[in-house]
Amino acid sequence: MKTTTMPDLLSEVRTFRTQHPQVTHVDLICMDLPGHFYGKRYPIDMLEKVAAGAKLKLPQNCILLGTQGGLYPIGDYCFRDGDPDAARRPIPGSLKRVPWETQPLAQMLISSENTDTPIEFEPRVVLARVLDRLARRGLRPVVAFELEFYLFAPRFRAGLPQYPRAVDGHRRDDQANMHIERLSHFSSVLGAMVSAANEQGIDANVISAELGPGQFEINFGHSDDALQAADWAALFRRSTQGVARQHGYRASFMSKPYLQAPGSGMHVHVSLYDHDGRNVLAANQQQALRHAVAGCLELLPHCMPIFAANHNAFRRYGSMVNSASQASWGFEDRDASIRIPESDPHNLRIEHRLAGADANPYLVLAAILTGLEHGLDNGREPITPLNQDRSSGIDFPKDMLSAVTAMRDHPQLAGSLGSEFVMVYCENKRQEYLDFMNEISPREYHWYA
Repeated sequence: MKTTTMPDLLSEVRTFRTQHPQVTHVDLICMDLPGHFYGKRYPIDMLEKVAAGAKLKLPQNCILLGTQGGLYPIGDYCFRDGDPDAARRPIPGSLKRVPWETQPLAQMLISSENTDTPIEFEPRVVLARVLDRLARRGLRPVVAFELEFYLFAPRFRAGLPQYPRAVDGHRRDDQANMHIERLSHFSSVLGAMVSAANEQGIDANVISAELGPGQFEINFGHSDDALQAADWAALFRRSTQGVARQHGYRASFMSKPYLQAPGSGMHVHVSLYDHDGRNVLAANQQQALRHAVAGCLELLPHCMPIFAANHNAFRRYGSMVNSASQASWGFEDRDASIRIPESDPHNLRIEHRLAGADANPYLVLAAILTGLEHGLDNGREPITPLNQDRSSGIDFPKDMLSAVTAMRDHPQLAGSLGSEFVMVYCENKRQEYLDFMNEISPREYHWYA
């Protein structure tokens, strides 16, 4: 893995301070297992000291935080290890101004990657390890994320989200359609979201009004730096939620906020190139593509805790509104888990459509790339595409406990993603699910009392 020297970081920090003298503090942020950011707010002069070589440490177990911020006892971690600190380093190029806060503020990504002791279960490290293995084989992914999200009104009613009103305050977005006028109704907040993303260095571009009420999608450009592509997806969720608050809305990447409307997905476009810039998937009349698809489909049922990261995320699958209920594939088919968009041989790619929008982008991409690699190694033909047989597919778990069992016991994932990561991640998801279910809802009394 490439290590960036401290003088490069120091120059970046000093240049930023010259360009933004009003910024006095910076949020140093890193993503935990559920896909949320943790970190600390530093005076920016202390960041300059870190860039000059001062140590930057945070508790190792921050990565193991559950969705609500608590910790679960996992192996020798959490409550049994003394909660040790672990080294982090700033990610070069990620120091950017934060435009959605009231005070002048910046943010910068940090990671244990490329420190003396990388944390094996840090999501960014897991992805970096997969990419390093592919690089040793002469393979370079090109990646683009697409993220769907909902806008809610700022306040819930009886604990439930309410449809948002347009900027004029009169029109409620309760029409489930893809009319282009819906973009105009919410143009100020959507435009601010794209601008904020661009200011973070994210190549955010195309905006779509999706099928659900208050549902939108903003696409990113393709990147030949797969870590950067995942960084973009992670940072986009933070900036989008911040801009929404600034404009009087809530932005939610929840997988299935409304049962009667489409869920929100994380669609990932991936192609693979060799050292000479040739698209590996197009080789031998796309035989490599079919092998890669077969590998993704084979591992998909064992990666469901990554693709469906919580109890709500499993509600997307098998619903009446356009979400796959099996591991499947097809050409230009949006009902498939893996879609092959029409393209020329150089741009041939897969579009992996199964993950929920609230999944961890580093882990989603690591799982997809592991599937591609597995397929290329084994050289098997995939099942029949949906274009030829609408019933073609491979079953996958539809609840978290079954999914965790399928992932925890799979040797390929332990070898490819790291056995320590698989153990920690599965136990985190198992205990969080049990914690979530440890409450009697009013509906149970209504039905059974």
